Amino acid sequence: MTDPSRAGELDAVIVGAGPNGLAAAVTLARAGLRVRVYERADQPGGGAASRELTIPGFLHDVCSAVHPLAFESRFFREFGLRRRVSFAVPEVSFAQPLDGGRAGIAYRDLERTRDELGVDGRAYERLMRPLADHATEVAEFTGSSLVRVPPDPLTVIRFGLRALEQGGPLWNARFREDAAPAMLTGVAAHTILRQPSLAASGAGLALATYAHAEGWPIPIGGSQAIVDAMVDDLRAHGGEVVLEHEVTSLRDLPPARATLLDVTPRALLRLAGDRMPARYRRALERFRYGGGVAKVDFALSEPVPWTNAEVRRAGTVHVGGTRAEMAAAENDVNRGRLPERPYVLVAQPSLFDPQRAPAGMHTLWTYTHVPAGSDADRAEAVIAQIERFAPGFRDTIVATSSRSAVEVEQHNPNYPGGDIGAGAPDLVQLVRRPVLSPDPWRTPIPGIYLASASASPGPGVHGLVGWFAALSALRHEFGTGALPDLSPRG
Repeated sequence: MTDPSRAGELDAVIVGAGPNGLAAAVTLARAGLRVRVYERADQPGGGAASRELTIPGFLHDVCSAVHPLAFESRFFREFGLRRRVSFAVPEVSFAQPLDGGRAGIAYRDLERTRDELGVDGRAYERLMRPLADHATEVAEFTGSSLVRVPPDPLTVIRFGLRALEQGGPLWNARFREDAAPAMLTGVAAHTILRQPSLAASGAGLALATYAHAEGWPIPIGGSQAIVDAMVDDLRAHGGEVVLEHEVTSLRDLPPARATLLDVTPRALLRLAGDRMPARYRRALERFRYGGGVAKVDFALSEPVPWTNAEVRRAGTVHVGGTRAEMAAAENDVNRGRLPERPYVLVAQPSLFDPQRAPAGMHTLWTYTHVPAGSDADRAEAVIAQIERFAPGFRDTIVATSSRSAVEVEQHNPNYPGGDIGAGAPDLVQLVRRPVLSPDPWRTPIPGIYLASASASPGPGVHGLVGWFAALSALRHEFGTGALPDLSPRG
């Protein structure tokens, strides 16, 4: 595809070595293009990096830890991620501890989940079975631009009706007890959106679907293993990654036929300067960012002593009590208040990956939601909420690393105000992300593409935004609609 007369020149430049930037780079390099990636940090990975955050010997995931889309993302399927990276897949995808030692347990096995839920088991299964049996179709629908004809209308209808139910005032109508609805709100609350709401319920149902299909995988060696697999493939096909290189203007970049930016609309406005057309500038200025996170990582002397023994087997734990309690906490955040009893997302990777900590010891990954731009240290609030369901947890703590939402943004500018979704994932912005278009990755500036979570289909470690942006660039800048072979054999 490249012109031999242009030897030494770049065909494509990528800004940002997060999962989306690297997905774009891999796709373009596999198409035979000369590709270079610039990254401001001292290691690639962005939201999928892993570092020693507490004390030496304890490996922590900087942002994402568990990867529900690792097996369902079409990009990762094309890339053959499961053949490149080793994963542990817990039998318990997620757990929802409740007071009194009770818990809702989401096993990969939906029938077992049904049986353990008792009175509400059949109702939960009827909600989830049509989606779990068509998990790939759910991923195809939710993992692409919503401005298009869906490939499987029946799955879309089933999904939409359930999202309407769980996103509105009738969300408790099918249930009689508190475990099943708490489980659903636990996954919906990943979004940092108002509860209940249509977008939150849709995201929650998609995550629960993957939990009961292939499970929620944990990469052996940390999330960095996913990043390293993409970097290795990029380099094997002639691409470069330049670290500790911050780009402050598009003028700083070397000439290339395509430039793909794994940055937020806010950063795109700064980089483009006066090259940005007025109408598109106004659209990007209207783009809204969501609530933030405060991140707390722990080095532990032993596993978390959850009161309920089955919670101890979960890769992910949603801590926050009942549906009503979590909704109140999340709605406080959306009103700009710090909840007294916050929702806490907890991952326990060292239970399944001994590489994360010295023998007999453990890492614990947590974050909680806060108003955007909060400088509050939420370590004590997180500890107290975990201690509520795991008495004695405080005594297992060897070291703590805590970051406020402000510090989260300082570490990664793609998280404005601590917004790890790089833009509020509400219904309007899922359709218009960042603009209403069947090709939202292509900007009106010739050769410039947006390849971050601020573009469709939005947040998550799935590589889809970068892949779609790269395919758009291949069509418009290089005149090919062919899908490059991304498989390991390719």
